[in-house]
Amino acid sequence: MLSRFSVLKIIKYLGQKSANRMITAASAAGGDSQKKASKPPSKAEMDPPPAFIEHRLKIWDRVKKERDEFVAAQTCQLIKITLPDGKEVEGKSWETTPYDVARGISQGLADNTVVAKVNGELWDLDRPFEGDATLQLVKFEDDEGRYVFWHSSAHMLGESMERYCGGNLCYGPPIENGFYYDMWLDDRKVTEGDYPNLESIMKTIQKEKQPFERLEMKKEDLLDMFSYNKFKVRLLNERVKTPTTTVYRCGPLIDLCRGPHVRHTGKLKACQVTKSSSTYWEGNSEAETLQRVYGISFPDMKQLKEWRHFQEEAAKRDHRKIGREQELFFFHELSPGSCFFLPRGAHIYNKLIDFIKNQYWKRGFQEVVSPNMYNTKLWQTSGHYQHYAENLFSFDIEKQQFALKPMNCPGHCLMFDHKPRSWRELPLRLADFGVLHRNEISGALTGLTRVRRFQQDDAHIFCRTDQIKDEIIGCLDFLQHVYGVLGFTFKLHLATRPKKFLGEIEDWDFAEKQLTESLDAFGQPWKLNPEDGAFYGPKIDITIMDALKRSHQCATIQLDFQLPSRFNLHYVTGDASEEKKRPVIIHRAILGSVERIIAVLTENYGGKWPFWLSPRQGIVVPVAQPFDAYAQKVRDSLHDAGFSCDVDLDPGNTMNKKIRNAQLAQYNFIFVVGEKEQNNNTMNVRTRDNKVRGEHSIEHVIARFREFTETQILDAEEKF
Repeated sequence: MLSRFSVLKIIKYLGQKSANRMITAASAAGGDSQKKASKPPSKAEMDPPPAFIEHRLKIWDRVKKERDEFVAAQTCQLIKITLPDGKEVEGKSWETTPYDVARGISQGLADNTVVAKVNGELWDLDRPFEGDATLQLVKFEDDEGRYVFWHSSAHMLGESMERYCGGNLCYGPPIENGFYYDMWLDDRKVTEGDYPNLESIMKTIQKEKQPFERLEMKKEDLLDMFSYNKFKVRLLNERVKTPTTTVYRCGPLIDLCRGPHVRHTGKLKACQVTKSSSTYWEGNSEAETLQRVYGISFPDMKQLKEWRHFQEEAAKRDHRKIGREQELFFFHELSPGSCFFLPRGAHIYNKLIDFIKNQYWKRGFQEVVSPNMYNTKLWQTSGHYQHYAENLFSFDIEKQQFALKPMNCPGHCLMFDHKPRSWRELPLRLADFGVLHRNEISGALTGLTRVRRFQQDDAHIFCRTDQIKDEIIGCLDFLQHVYGVLGFTFKLHLATRPKKFLGEIEDWDFAEKQLTESLDAFGQPWKLNPEDGAFYGPKIDITIMDALKRSHQCATIQLDFQLPSRFNLHYVTGDASEEKKRPVIIHRAILGSVERIIAVLTENYGGKWPFWLSPRQGIVVPVAQPFDAYAQKVRDSLHDAGFSCDVDLDPGNTMNKKIRNAQLAQYNFIFVVGEKEQNNNTMNVRTRDNKVRGEHSIEHVIARFREFTETQILDAEEKF
């Protein structure tokens, strides 16, 4: 049962009538585990609570009463509920819930289920079936289960923020690893010192096992309910185009939400506030400044502890930290979002580009160089200006507006169109490493993962419709090779037509069919991601997995029927009629942004670069000063052979200290030379992991290094 302190607090928030409802529901949800008394409410909470809470609840109670009466008046009919294995379970419409079905199978299954899928739609476990249905039970281990779990956790965080800060809540979505909630607090900021208070209130909410309740409401009632919150009013007026929409309630919190959610807050057992920052309303730098609070949650403390350990390891691998320590790159306030790559960082940058260029040559791509600056009429023609104008760095020249290019595709369309094209020229594969600029807001800039200046391994394939399948398979084979060399596994998703799209549905259907056939022919598993395509065409999203099992989206393959139409591109078919047809464009990148992939690789390798990519492939260490000249000779021989090799002639360090410094600096190989090596024209080889490989001639080491470079193996130190 709820403690006396909790009961008094609920009554204070909700009034006696609403409190009775919540106490009854919480007790029903609690079971035996609720017998332990909750702790007294946190002293951090506002006293009195924000006045808008009582206003919201009065409207909720009125509309909820009407809804309950409607449901009670529905005629219960026998229905069939089909499970994934084909088994059918009988139930009653407007009465039987997915939780009832799960509990009928086993209590353990019911307790471990986060959310249901009814007829393919995510559905609250306590929401009754309305007719015959298929049923899937989704757990936290499933992507959709985590999405719902973290969405519910965001609501719990939002309730905590209201009870602690009293501001106006804005957006509170789940994200890839956790959740956040934005709140408008006028001139106040949320700092790290506030985290314990927010977590304390969240713990209280969790123990109260507040049920998540869904309610469909009329737009006019919602405008009244959220009249105190200008942001919710904006959303209702600008985004809600239907007469009704849904809200969800847990405890005193009521928020606009499509749901679904977990059964009650007691399921959200392990929560932590992770960070906070300032942001703009909907990312618009001209709009209000909001406070964004991030969090993470899990079904039990063990998983949270594992996550904390994971974060500690991730912090050690942070590319910004390693970039400083290894002198790879830095950023400066005089050019925010634009990276300064130092010589060793530039070495990695160029090696990656050379790797892709070598593959371009083998795979029939032609490299081009296109302008960095265009008249904005180009972006108006392409359609990008209407969607991305705020992300362009634009300026006036001789009373005309120009902009730095944020992508290469419109320029490549001009290249295709600069002369008549024949069917014999297709497929035409144009590749471009041109510098790109995107005007990201300063608050979004994050090391190398979000920058304003970058380069991509960008390519556009102009082809006939009958060539699409083969070209897509070629792109998939390309990325499989590249990711194999880099040591990544990857997942494939087909993103189909979004609700807002350009072009004809027939073209979209054809394009999606071509991509589906290409993925099937490629032979790797893939999943469907409905309604997540680009506005101009369907795409294949590729996510790679790093050493810490984190996913990153770098590569993309997109099919585009719109740009050829917008630029009026044609090729001559070559038949008797000399008919002209439009080509199709395949947008394709594998590394994506070179800056971003370097961030991913830095953290994936933990700074231990594979030999072929390493900016520190070897270092020569003399055993004593008399052998400095020979050490220099060995270094020069390796350098002249094309390898990144240094020599440590510092008289202030001992040989052992030099070896240790080289290992910490992640030199792949360390060459120790003394009298014996000088007489034999050899070197004593050891690795950064302190494995001694013995005495080898300079010629043998160079031959092995060339082999490692050509094969691009990840473990050259083990194979030496």
